[in-house]
Amino acid sequence: MAAFMTLGGGLPAWAQTPIKIGEINSYSAIPQFTQPYKQGWQLAVEEVNAQGGLLGRKVEVIARDDAGKPEEALRHAIELTSKEKVDVLAGGFLSNIGLALADHAAKNKRLFVASEPLTDAIVWEKGNRYTFRLRPSTYMQAAMLVEEAAKLPAKRWATIAPNYEYGQSAVASFKELLKAKRPDVEFVSEQWPQQGKIDAGSTLTATMASKPDAIFNVTFGADLARLVREGNQRNVFPKTPVVSLLSGEPEYLEVLKDETPKGWIVTGYPWDQLDNKEHASFATNYYKKFNENPKVGSVVGYATMQAIFAAIKKANSLDNEKLVTALRGLKFSTPFGPAEFRAIDQQSTMGAYVGVLDQRGGKGTMVQWRYADGKNYLPTDAYVKARRPAEAMK
Repeated sequence: MAAFMTLGGGLPAWAQTPIKIGEINSYSAIPQFTQPYKQGWQLAVEEVNAQGGLLGRKVEVIARDDAGKPEEALRHAIELTSKEKVDVLAGGFLSNIGLALADHAAKNKRLFVASEPLTDAIVWEKGNRYTFRLRPSTYMQAAMLVEEAAKLPAKRWATIAPNYEYGQSAVASFKELLKAKRPDVEFVSEQWPQQGKIDAGSTLTATMASKPDAIFNVTFGADLARLVREGNQRNVFPKTPVVSLLSGEPEYLEVLKDETPKGWIVTGYPWDQLDNKEHASFATNYYKKFNENPKVGSVVGYATMQAIFAAIKKANSLDNEKLVTALRGLKFSTPFGPAEFRAIDQQSTMGAYVGVLDQRGGKGTMVQWRYADGKNYLPTDAYVKARRPAEAMK
């Protein structure tokens, strides 16, 4: 598969071999996220090369498509590490793929910056010294949503989530955190549709048979669109309150359009309403290069590279052990504002936006939103130590 290279104009002659970053993602399986993601990292690479690169060397990204399959991701990781001799591995979208790549990183002592996988296990139960994660985890985003969910009068909750690591992790965290805030709640139904193959009708029939006061939804992509359409037709939405992970992201709102369910409490990205300096610069440059507005994937791709670049500068080296040391406690910039990797579990403090879904001009949007800084939704050190292997914290 061809390598993706993005070079700035007017670069000096590069005297040394380039710094190589191996990037693995589900480009063909989940293009609505990974195409903007690729454009995000391409912009970051172009910018750093235009500024002279890193350590006096050009940065080159060699990208591979895992097609949504862990075995493909591992095959590419082995090839990128052994044949291409990449200095750093990055990427991952689905949580099961992220865990497979993290395992490869641990066994081969190869730095892996997990950009998108949200499972808690990647930094806790199955965490290791060589794996860092950028996006706010299922625990963190569940904690953001629980703040709002606990205010609802709802006592009887149902959950709908894809039946793999991400969905299971999200539901577990939401239940744990909501019960801590509201001991009076009970979970009366759990539906576990297969990712990408939801039967929305039967899922909703089973969910509503339990007479829930509210629903926690974790489906995304095409499954989310099917669930919303079916729920709108049955008048489940907006009649039944819904708290939903990721559903305020432009990747999904652009698909839902005038079917966007009003009133859902969501995490997402109101890109057209942000006015902070970091985001304004990023959004302007992104639109100038790609002639489209950024999505969450764009931000994640860009921020992933910004974190790697900052680590290389801090370490002043490509040695993986020195990079691990540099990344622990590393402060770096993202379009959402400053973030850092906390040392104890190697989780970034990059946050997310929490708000309510509405429609404007027949299109979905977020209203009443706020930025939830990730550092405020991380568990205590004692909580992490009880779940993360001691070896991973050395």
